[in-house]
Amino acid sequence: MDLVKLIDHAVLHPTATEDDLVRECRLASELGVASVCVKPYMVARAADLLADSEVSVGTVIGFPQGGNITEVKAAEARHACQQGAVELDMVINIGKALEEDWEYITSDIQGVLQIAQQHNAILKVIFETDYVTSDNTKQKLCEICSALGVGFVKTSTGFGYTKQPSGDYNYQGATLYDIELMSQYTSNEVAVKASGGIRTPSDAQAMVAAGATRLGTSASKSIADGETTSEGY
Repeated sequence: MDLVKLIDHAVLHPTATEDDLVRECRLASELGVASVCVKPYMVARAADLLADSEVSVGTVIGFPQGGNITEVKAAEARHACQQGAVELDMVINIGKALEEDWEYITSDIQGVLQIAQQHNAILKVIFETDYVTSDNTKQKLCEICSALGVGFVKTSTGFGYTKQPSGDYNYQGATLYDIELMSQYTSNEVAVKASGGIRTPSDAQAMVAAGATRLGTSASKSIADGETTSEGY
């Protein structure tokens, strides 16, 4: 299996500039990844840069904390699609998931899904598993996403930093356990995307073996080249 073709190449770092976008879109086209996932204001430019390639343009909705009201997420999704995005990675309302307010969670996802469907875009729903840690909660989210018919469920943003026992801030990102759990509790029509901390070919291969069919990472070149790197998210 060609791992590179499963990659959503992330250009989401807060410091990413126009020059970074141009460079990374060129790299994405050269590597032949599935898509680039860019910051919302970059969508139109990315669509222009990749117009002659087979690489899709995606963006993030409610990123990275998911706390926007549904109407704002829907408006963000609509604008992104109008600008050229064909894949939308939406962060759930994390607090509402922790409260087990499933009615709100369902409505929130559905509000963005309706926009995606109107524009023939793929919706990926980010659980942010660094914060949503209960297996029961993740299972319920998988069931909701399956009932609604989203395109993907996704582990993480890659920016779910939490305070560690050492006192510093870091994140775990995708784990094999979560990929296996999410694969088990989603319907066959809903795919699983692993994102966060995937930096090496072995990382990528392990996630695919566990059930992931998309990989969110900024370490695409290292994975393509078979290298090990500490960089990327």
